[in-house]
Amino acid sequence: MHARFRIGADLDVCRLGFGAMHLCGPGLWGEPEDPDEARRVLRRLPDLGIDLIDTADSYGPGVSERLIGEELGARSDIVVATKAGFVRPTANDYSVCGDPDYLRRMAEASRERLGVERIALWQLHRVDPDVPARMQFAAIAKLIEDGVIRHAGLSHVSIEQIELARTYFPVATVQNRYNMIDRASEAVLDHCAAHGIGFMPFYPLAAGRLTRAGTVLGPITAAHGATASQVALAWLLQRSPVMLPIPGTSRVANLEENAGALLLRLTEAEFALLDAKGREAWAAAKP
Repeated sequence: MHARFRIGADLDVCRLGFGAMHLCGPGLWGEPEDPDEARRVLRRLPDLGIDLIDTADSYGPGVSERLIGEELGARSDIVVATKAGFVRPTANDYSVCGDPDYLRRMAEASRERLGVERIALWQLHRVDPDVPARMQFAAIAKLIEDGVIRHAGLSHVSIEQIELARTYFPVATVQNRYNMIDRASEAVLDHCAAHGIGFMPFYPLAAGRLTRAGTVLGPITAAHGATASQVALAWLLQRSPVMLPIPGTSRVANLEENAGALLLRLTEAEFALLDAKGREAWAAAKP
């Protein structure tokens, strides 16, 4: 029921994607606890019509990308979006690195793990505050020019950073935290919509908070015979035509449940109620 979207004007994808961060071990480190189930999740995606996968070189590190490459790398009908810009020497250590040479090495390593000649969509995981943003954006433009990546996006960015990046390359996607009760990127989302930039919200289900019993979603789920996660995802899909939610899971059952959101259409009144309640929750949570 929800339209598809063209990333960068030529990558036609289902508007409900899949976040592959949980296809590695606890804390996004090491191999998955159930490798067979992780692979079953990936193999199930095409059957459900989900052809957009989001991952990153830091998930594992490298584990999520490798599994995707082994299971789906040869498929031309799957768009795999990956990211780089984090260094993870241990499970609990994250540091941002926007050094141009590092970004190129990581993009080339991702390309190899994914088993593709060119990465369909590569995103800067974070803008490194210790490296001039122009240097990072110029490095991304060179990756496109050299055919390492096809399209590029940004994560965790402001409107100002998006506009600066657009002077170096066409920004295809933006990946910021956004969900019904987290509206910090509301203006960024509207900016993306105005410029045809795909918006990939991470934490689309607020790490489970939106699916708990007793929330405002209850009566709406009952009316549609749906689950709370399906309603929350349907709300995101109706929020903006550039919205590309990427809920993640390591279980086929959860994946199939999330895919059910594609068949759900909220009424205008239901959408407005959820929007208002979400804004109230966000306002109450702000310091």
